[in-house]
Amino acid sequence: MAGNSRRRGAIRKPGTKKGPVVGSGGKKSKGLEGKGPTPRAERRPGHPAQRRAAATAAKAEQQRRSKDRPTAELVAGRNPVVECLRAQIPATALYVALGIDTDDRVTEAVRLAADRGISVLEVSRAELDRLTGGAVHQGLGLQMPPYDYAHPDDLLDAARQSPEPPLIVALDGVTDPRNLGAVIRSAAAFGANGVLVPQRRSAGVTAVVWRTSAGTAARLPVALVTNLTRTLRSLAEEGLMIVGLDADSDVTVDELELATSPLVLVVGSEGRGLSRLVKQACDQTVSIPMAAGVESLNASVAAGVTLAEIARRRRAAGRT
Repeated sequence: MAGNSRRRGAIRKPGTKKGPVVGSGGKKSKGLEGKGPTPRAERRPGHPAQRRAAATAAKAEQQRRSKDRPTAELVAGRNPVVECLRAQIPATALYVALGIDTDDRVTEAVRLAADRGISVLEVSRAELDRLTGGAVHQGLGLQMPPYDYAHPDDLLDAARQSPEPPLIVALDGVTDPRNLGAVIRSAAAFGANGVLVPQRRSAGVTAVVWRTSAGTAARLPVALVTNLTRTLRSLAEEGLMIVGLDADSDVTVDELELATSPLVLVVGSEGRGLSRLVKQACDQTVSIPMAAGVESLNASVAAGVTLAEIARRRRAAGRT
């Protein structure tokens, strides 16, 4: 009889779905539960959209890391190159285009580079276009090494070794490299021990900063900080007074009695001024008295005016 034969393959194997089967008796309820809504395509492993999203995220992360990593920079143009060489700005190579029309600036650039032991390399115009990113180079390009930032503790150590009370300038949201270069120049001129710049949303030391600072960036240390507010509070714990420039302050620089104390001068951006947290970290805020009709000063100009007043008060205190 069919199904009763003992021949190999004639007996129905247990567990097959053919015919009636025994139920689970509720012991496999988890297998009957739903898995929830279907994830978006970008979240499904192996889906083309998920692979594209992962590739985009990896590229963005690589760009972020490359942005944070210091890289060499090329100054392009005859006048900028000559100005950098005159200011003794550190450089590693001078690129000169083949067949360049020589003038006084080219001759001076080659001579200054040779006198300082900087390599003078002749390259094609196409290669110089590539090196300068298509900038107007006029046949000259000067390569500079990445700037070697100091640590905030180094600024404080150098300040304590100075006969004058410590004076550090901190910038909050100053994104124009020309402003940074001018602040560095003023800080060096009026006896500051260094400059603090945030790692984010702030200008770094570039070729423009070198040129604007007229070479003083090579003599005055610039420290890079990850969190300006935390660094200011740390300096306050070390005994420094934190003074911020604020156009809305009722106290002017003419009344800055803290000028002769160990001091950190904080300068904000021309547009929004000091950020809220940085302003809260200040022991005092001061403004610069100006004629009616003038809303604000450039950040570097405001820093120069205040630093000049601090230096004047310190000189006066030294004579008494």
